[in-house]
Amino acid sequence: MTVAMSATALRPRPASGLGYQAIGPEEEALVLDVLRRKEPFRYYGTDAAKPPPMAAQLEKEFCAYLGTTYALAVTSGTAALEVALAAAAIGPGDEVIVNAWSWISCFTAIVRVGARPVLAEIDDTLNLDPGEIARLTTPRTRAVIVVHYQGVAADMEPIVLEAHRRGLYVIEDCAQSLGTRYRGRHVGTWADIGTYSFQNNKVATSGEGGMVATRDQRLYERAVRFHDLGNYRPYHAALVPSKEPAFVGGQYRMSELTAAVALAQLRKVDKIREHCRALQARILPRITGLKGVTLRREPDPAGGFGFEPYVFFERAERVTPFREKLDARNVNCGQRTGTYPQYGRDYVKTGLAHAPAASPFRDLKPWPAQGYRAEDFPRTEDLTKRFIALPIGWLYTAADADYIADNFVAVHSEVCG
Repeated sequence: MTVAMSATALRPRPASGLGYQAIGPEEEALVLDVLRRKEPFRYYGTDAAKPPPMAAQLEKEFCAYLGTTYALAVTSGTAALEVALAAAAIGPGDEVIVNAWSWISCFTAIVRVGARPVLAEIDDTLNLDPGEIARLTTPRTRAVIVVHYQGVAADMEPIVLEAHRRGLYVIEDCAQSLGTRYRGRHVGTWADIGTYSFQNNKVATSGEGGMVATRDQRLYERAVRFHDLGNYRPYHAALVPSKEPAFVGGQYRMSELTAAVALAQLRKVDKIREHCRALQARILPRITGLKGVTLRREPDPAGGFGFEPYVFFERAERVTPFREKLDARNVNCGQRTGTYPQYGRDYVKTGLAHAPAASPFRDLKPWPAQGYRAEDFPRTEDLTKRFIALPIGWLYTAADADYIADNFVAVHSEVCG
């Protein structure tokens, strides 16, 4: 039934959030273990011959969870992207295809290693359109970054086929989609290398933190070296002997304290996913088929995480009034969710890096050049102006889900007739 708009009918707004809302005694116990041992650094502690266990255990359980071979804990999801690009030896003169609709780090990580981001259109999955790989590949293209946006997998089979037949690395950015599957396999295991984030707003959090995962021994060793100042310490050498020459790296090592929180959170991911999918299953049947609206397409509906359904409107002018009416009924919703088209960001509009010579756009005149302007991305512009997002959190209840569906139907009758 629909809910009449009145003060008494309003349900309290549920608290949003995923992993951080699930923090409890499990995280506390592991953090206290690190503090009591006085061993916050992952490679050595009170016993120089025995490295502390948290980051190593996190990597071990991450591999087991994904069904992959190697995992490397790093300081953030952004660091994971930079480490993955460096592991693939991507640098100045190279090009990397990436979704135009993606988080800041997807673009800036490419610039930070000296390569040029090449922006690609999305499709109605809000992920990379597989056909863009053929359109955008040049002799300088070295890799494709595929962003699995907000818990829905990109269509990986055609993406991997299109990229690999052209000799390109595929890097899966799973920052927002740990626990998401595609055709029975975890995202991040379809490509050459996968990256993940434990930032506060992610499925599992340690405040900050990230992970790199791969089945490729060479990529793993190069990732280890880049994340630790070029070092390949005995811990990693015991897992797989070194075959790569040393090179200059950065410093992206995860601490034992961060790893302790991330480890406890990793063990909760499937429970959070089951909760979100159950609540989504109460909402979507109620709004499917309503006039003038369609749901975000999922290449694998059984594999999605379910924490943020997206609804497209046929007419963009209906988005704002619809969102405002839902918000007035204490239904959490968003027209933007922290992600914007890259070409609308200030760092793209200026074309600058930290130093003039470091910008991969310095020779493109005038700027913004073709491929970095809103008019170059008609599908992305259209799609991202016609949706609202309906977040589902760890603290949401079945009653909250039913309230969202009731009010969506009620507002639809007001706005869409």
